[in-house]
Amino acid sequence: MLWISVFSTDVLANEELSREEILQQRMAYYIHFGEFLVPWYYLAAIDQYERNIQSVRSDIPKRDSVIAIQFSEEYWNGPLNSTDGDSPASDISYFGGVGLDGNGDGIADRNNDEDIIYTMASYLSQFGLEEENFRLALYEYYYTEEAVNQIMTIAKIYKHFNSIDLETHVFPIPVQHSYSYRSTWGANRGWGGRRSHEGTDLFASYGIPVVSTSHGVIEVMGWNNFGGWRIGIRDNHNSYHYYAHLAYYNKGLKVGDVVEPGTTIGFVGSSGYGKEGTSGKFPPHLHYGIYKFDGRTEWAFDPYPSLVQWEKHSKQAKQSSRRECLTPDLSHHRTYGSIYGGSTKMN
Repeated sequence: MLWISVFSTDVLANEELSREEILQQRMAYYIHFGEFLVPWYYLAAIDQYERNIQSVRSDIPKRDSVIAIQFSEEYWNGPLNSTDGDSPASDISYFGGVGLDGNGDGIADRNNDEDIIYTMASYLSQFGLEEENFRLALYEYYYTEEAVNQIMTIAKIYKHFNSIDLETHVFPIPVQHSYSYRSTWGANRGWGGRRSHEGTDLFASYGIPVVSTSHGVIEVMGWNNFGGWRIGIRDNHNSYHYYAHLAYYNKGLKVGDVVEPGTTIGFVGSSGYGKEGTSGKFPPHLHYGIYKFDGRTEWAFDPYPSLVQWEKHSKQAKQSSRRECLTPDLSHHRTYGSIYGGSTKMN
């Protein structure tokens, strides 16, 4: 049994933790309980998925703790167990519940982070350690392919970067280039039937690079009669980023590749509104959209506010980088003191 308490409950209850401290504690849980059971990034992916859907669903209680995974009381305690609240692990097992004791106190508490993460790790380990085993375990737990695919994507991202601290976003067009954009969410579109615009159009010259705004996995590439040459990237926050009307893709990219903020994925064009290869029916621009998966459906939301923030941060980062380049590097100018260990004063 892995009865080693990773963190003091008193610390978690009484102190306001910084973002960095929360991430460190999460990672410690994943590694500790995954070390002998399942790869850490599988636990991390499920935890992040549950955190994602809790943030956008009003019908699901939000678990305000380091770990977001939560089990229903019936599933945890067993369908015939009439005990409310915490139960001895032996009683839960007797009634067919899944709850386990992860910290060695004899109680399986579905509000305790260590008990929760240990229970999930134990559940996953029953299926095996291979990717297909994990996929099957997810389907048996969530019963939807969409949830399985999203969690698999998050796990792939975490494994690739060996980190859960992946919150950086950038503007989809490098800010040193000329471009213009405004909020076009909900505007009427007529080609292919009356519809509303689900995104923001960013106008720029033909061939200007288009970069990934986030960490993610390329899910879709190819032609779409509306979007022309387009690419879809799913990130670790249940968001699907849609880039359309490209002139062409960055050479070598393919479906399944992992990208990070700033990765060049294609170039501004005017493709679309017709059969494959159609181009020039409108000025060159990037159509950028974001869709959120909430565990049941996927819906579009206005990306404009996010773009404004990412543009601001990207410009600040560029200015900071420029200042660093303009600061002279004097480290190679050796003084007499640094060579001889004595004073720089010459006698």
